[in-house]
Amino acid sequence: MNKLLRKLLTLAAPMAAALSLFAAVASAHVTVSPAESTTGAWETYTLKVPSEKDIATTQIDLRMPEGAEFKQYETTPGWTVTVEGNKISWISTGDGILAGQFQRFYFTAKNPDTAGDIAWDAYQHYADGSLVQWSGEEGSDTPHSVTEIVQAAGGGDAHSHGGAAHSGSMTMDEHEAIMENVESGSTSPMVYITLGISLLAFLLSAIALLRGKKE
Repeated sequence: MNKLLRKLLTLAAPMAAALSLFAAVASAHVTVSPAESTTGAWETYTLKVPSEKDIATTQIDLRMPEGAEFKQYETTPGWTVTVEGNKISWISTGDGILAGQFQRFYFTAKNPDTAGDIAWDAYQHYADGSLVQWSGEEGSDTPHSVTEIVQAAGGGDAHSHGGAAHSGSMTMDEHEAIMENVESGSTSPMVYITLGISLLAFLLSAIALLRGKKE
């Protein structure tokens, strides 16, 4: 039995490593969520910025998509915000986002009045002066985030987040609760595909070992 357990653990180790790698790749990009909102809504968006290098991220610039209108932002300790036309910049006043860390920034924007996809181009500045441009198409090494704007069910403007009624500013606890739901629904499909394939392979391997032991 111990020998069988060791074989199963041997099979599980590379599977877990592969899943961790895919999950890390899928979550390492600069993203804007939610991935879907409605026409004309005042949406509270979340900009999530991970630091992928061994040095700190000191500034992140975000370009508002065409048709979207920036309204307001939530203050973040250790960061100042500047607004120049359609560019919003979060600039560190301290250590920035260190290696292995990420930071969330919250802002409100009015969605376009017509349905369609809007793209969020982001520009990540590091302490050594290097720049990563998150402005590529889906499938590229540095893709921009895309939010699908769908037609609102009723007429008129809406203050919403993911279709829920919203007015006034949101607390950090409310943001965290929303992000748990949003991020669980916007995870790259590649992660789920990989997870399913890996679990199936592990199950088939376990069945084969058990049959071999009986024979």
